[in-house]
Amino acid sequence: MKFDLHTHHIRCGHADGNIEDYILAGIDAGLQVIGISDHSPYFYHDEDQPSQGIAMARSDFANYVNEVLRLKEKYTGKIEVLLGMESDFFPEYADVYRKAYEGIPFDYLIGSVHQVGGVSIFNRNRWKALNEQQHVSVKQSYYDLIKQSARSGMFDILGHIDAMKGYYPAFSDIPASLEIDDTLKTIAECSVSIEINTSGSTKYVGGWYPSDSILERALHFGVNVTFGSDAHVPSRVGDEWELVEKRLKEIGFKQWVFYRQRQPVVVPI
Repeated sequence: MKFDLHTHHIRCGHADGNIEDYILAGIDAGLQVIGISDHSPYFYHDEDQPSQGIAMARSDFANYVNEVLRLKEKYTGKIEVLLGMESDFFPEYADVYRKAYEGIPFDYLIGSVHQVGGVSIFNRNRWKALNEQQHVSVKQSYYDLIKQSARSGMFDILGHIDAMKGYYPAFSDIPASLEIDDTLKTIAECSVSIEINTSGSTKYVGGWYPSDSILERALHFGVNVTFGSDAHVPSRVGDEWELVEKRLKEIGFKQWVFYRQRQPVVVPI
């Protein structure tokens, strides 16, 4: 069974195409299951849409949910459409986000850390003035936030757990093996999955999130994995799915999962 749980569309302000475009692309790519998971609004902010090029407006959230549910019905029998969301994780606002999601019939929520110390993880300039110890401190803070997101109980999947390497490939060489192992143990204990996210291939790092070495450790600690293209254009839906499946099999994984009504569905590899 072929699935992709991480897709975006025009509401977030930095993706092309509407939701139906991604569903049709999923059908063309041979998917049986597609998850729609656009970026969450900044629910904590006083403004309706403080960052138009990053996330949808809070006032558009209900429209998003209703559109996915309508398309779920429309494409029944052709492809299974799942209602998801890629949710920012800010520990200080976790309860605000939790309340915003109450009563929404999500199939899954992806929790992603997009900021560390108030700076985007994709900001390639953040590293320039930092010394070696500060590099380590930032990486430790990143994985501490990921651990907190796992413990929050809000999420089914954690998104792109080494994405700080996207525009700074040297991130992978910053020492933090103990923090990564502790994060993976926590994720396993909390019964949360991590995604293999193929969008890293569109950035400087040129590879998937997370690295093979992290996936090997994830297998060791019993972490479940899933797949997400993180497509921001319809043509990337399902991108490199077969290659990821092959690599997981080589590493030793026997299964991966997708989510329906907040419950994992096991797919043998």
